[in-house]
Amino acid sequence: MPICSAQTHTNCVSRETYLDLRFAIGDSRGFTLIELVVVVLIVSLFVLLAAVNLSGLLQKSTFKAQAQQLVSTMQMAASAAAESDRRYELIIDPVEQRYTLRQITSTDLSQVLEEEIIAENDFSNDCRVAYIMFDDGEYINDGWAKFRTGHSGWQYGGKIVLLDDGQRPYSVVVNRLSRIITLKEGDVEILLPRREDEMLF
Repeated sequence: MPICSAQTHTNCVSRETYLDLRFAIGDSRGFTLIELVVVVLIVSLFVLLAAVNLSGLLQKSTFKAQAQQLVSTMQMAASAAAESDRRYELIIDPVEQRYTLRQITSTDLSQVLEEEIIAENDFSNDCRVAYIMFDDGEYINDGWAKFRTGHSGWQYGGKIVLLDDGQRPYSVVVNRLSRIITLKEGDVEILLPRREDEMLF
């Protein structure tokens, strides 16, 4: 059966001739198998690179998010205590890798009542507590460390040394004079009070 154009009947060709012409010229509307394989490989490479970069960003943000949450919890406690007569205590447990914020309501400071707990949080493998040092020289890495704050500020200052997933240290520094809590890179030095035998007269 001849194939003709719609405008004129003079350009008619047979079906066999038409198919032979299409086969000889090639159909440029589709992809070859090689082109499809190359496109799939390029897309896969981009997806792999994006996944690696996203994984690194998530690990960094996980550490920073946890460290910043600890800083925010301590700042919240200091601000709430400064604006009221309430007292708060942040208990850090380096063995269990967790911390608890509570409002102190009883005179027995050794017992934490369930109704006193305001916030509890666990550290993950991306953010671990290495040790805590108070500004009176006390060093803790295997027991509870307690930072207490009241209307006049923090009872003790010090630092909480955290390790990220690459074992790089960061210090959460508690300044008892200014009430400011800061997160600094590295295991920073804090000012320790002089002993009486070191005092200069």
